[in-house]
Amino acid sequence: MKASASNSQRSWNRLNQQIGACDRCPRLREHCESIARVKRRAYQDFEYWGRPVPNFGDPDAKLLIVGLAPGAHGANRTGRMFTGDRSGEWLFRALHRADFANQPSSVDLDDGLELYNCAITAVCHCAPPDNKPMAEEVDNCREWIDTTFQLTPGKVLLALGQIGWKAILDQAIERGWHTGRRPKFGHGAEVALAEDRWILASYHPSQQNTFTGRLTEPMLDAVMARARELMES
Repeated sequence: MKASASNSQRSWNRLNQQIGACDRCPRLREHCESIARVKRRAYQDFEYWGRPVPNFGDPDAKLLIVGLAPGAHGANRTGRMFTGDRSGEWLFRALHRADFANQPSSVDLDDGLELYNCAITAVCHCAPPDNKPMAEEVDNCREWIDTTFQLTPGKVLLALGQIGWKAILDQAIERGWHTGRRPKFGHGAEVALAEDRWILASYHPSQQNTFTGRLTEPMLDAVMARARELMES
């Protein structure tokens, strides 16, 4: 078991190094670097990451969360998925309440945050302008999500938002886990897959959803509780 865990961690680290060094999308690279130079006034003393953001969490996780892309002044600043912005505050509080994280806060790389049996990836690993990556930019990132799915057991695949839902379904269809019609995205939607896997859906914890009440903390907690239930079934 120790040798297997060590091998998976090495493969995970190698993938993250490759993600961090990616330069396939000039528009996104220029955008991320520009944000890192100009900075937001509140973070003028913060050294921005300004590069593609690696995966985060346990490479042997049974819960794999798929988001859209790093936030311009969140993960693009801190270098860790969902860390340093309001979306991350919501997500990590929910993960902590569901015992997937050791603490409810996500400030920076040195804050001591750890995930338990949970990993986080994204459809696009660079912060896109207006949170809207182009189709070819998503395609350029496809290798990274392909490899993430190869490395991570992922019994429960949780999509945060419709683009994450599409990415998971693409993986499920390609791997023969799902056949037939593509199910529609909706908060709380779930789909049984082959090989004892499941897709779950949540609205993305963006301010657009949380400020308007489209997504509430009890709604997010219910999805996390269902993920735990499916993992342990």
